[in-house]
This record gives sequence, structure tokens and C-alpha cells, in this order.
Amino acid sequence: MPYAFLASSLVVFHLAFVLFVIFGAGLLFLWPKLVWVHLPALFWGIYVEFTSSICPLTPLENRLRLKAGLQGYDGGFVDHYILSVLYPDGLTPTVQLVLGILMVVFNLVIYGLWIRSRL
Repeated sequence: MPYAFLASSLVVFHLAFVLFVIFGAGLLFLWPKLVWVHLPALFWGIYVEFTSSICPLTPLENRLRLKAGLQGYDGGFVDHYILSVLYPDGLTPTVQLVLGILMVVFNLVIYGLWIRSRL
């Protein structure tokens, strides 16, 4: 079933993107030009976290899952795949705000260290 494969591949890509948003600043020490890819991704991640938006990849994954005869899911990718493991009760606006703040602070620290290393 190509739709099931595409849905699974999209989940892997989505997870890689989320990890890149959170931890990608650390790669700048090896590949400084990656800043031009990471900053837009980081701003997108911040936007999604602080506005309680759903990434467009989530509805696309749900459509592919449904076309494959699989069950879709409610909520966003982080809520379904990540927070369902960490926080079984689900994603609340407060948890999402805290996660967003942690992501911003973590990246500010890494960017600060990166900029300092380049001076």
C-alpha cells in the first residue's frame, strides 16, 4: 500500500523536523551555513507552539492514513506521537506554552554559544 508507506515516511520526516527545530542549533558548530535553514524552521516551530496551531503535515498524514485504510488521529503530531508518551492526559495549552518557552530558551542559549564561538 503506497499510502501507508507515504504516511509512515511522513511521520519519520515530521519527527526529524521537530528534532531539527529543537536541537538543530547544535549543528551550527559543524555547519554554520545551516543557520539559514534552521532559523526559519525554528520560527515555524515557535509559531506552532505559541499559537496552538497544527502543522500542515498532520492533516496530510491523516489523509494518507485514511486513504491507506488506517485510522487517522485528532490533534497535532506532537500531541499524538510525542506527548502521548510523555503526558498521557494529552496536550494542554499550559504544557504547550511551557514546551514552547523551553524550546526558545534552549535555542537562545545554543545560538548565544555559537555566536560567541565565532567572535
